[in-house]
Amino acid sequence: MATDADLGRVLLDIARSAIGEGLGLDARPPGDHPALHSNAATFVTLKQLGDLRGCIGSLEARRPLGVDVRENAIAAAFRDPRFPSLTAREFDTTSIEVSVLTSDERVAAHSEEELIATLRPGVDGVIVQHGANRATFLPQVWETIADPQAFLRALKRKAGLPEDFWSPALNVSRYTVTKWAETEFLLSEER
Repeated sequence: MATDADLGRVLLDIARSAIGEGLGLDARPPGDHPALHSNAATFVTLKQLGDLRGCIGSLEARRPLGVDVRENAIAAAFRDPRFPSLTAREFDTTSIEVSVLTSDERVAAHSEEELIATLRPGVDGVIVQHGANRATFLPQVWETIADPQAFLRALKRKAGLPEDFWSPALNVSRYTVTKWAETEFLLSEER
């Protein structure tokens, strides 16, 4: 998907509007874009003063892009189990980021060392799965966990696996994202 600024603005507006509606606030109607009607997998991330405030998404493209962003924005604001529901008082100080994921591709590795050597810090979003245990980190997580070994260990912990866990049955996939953040649009508008 192209890094279309118009699409980014529409997706961010969809997310903000959906959250505003969920808070009972007047929300401006988002614009339209041809890409909104194609199925896509997305994540919506909320931040307060740079700290994570909610993040929910889809790993598979099962619904139209606009619908996926709307539903994930509502879930990130009101149903992320790590945080209480967003309040109207927090709404104006919450920044939103939307990530559109590419299809994931399986990473073949016979050892953790081989897997670590194939990871592309700052580029790859990674999914680990073993049985019912599954978790992902978006590529943006590399900004806070830059070391590939530490990244993988933290991801395994998130999946409910021991950080030193390795098994031939461990499924690892990677994907990339196109992302748009309200803070980036604000900075470009100030210039």
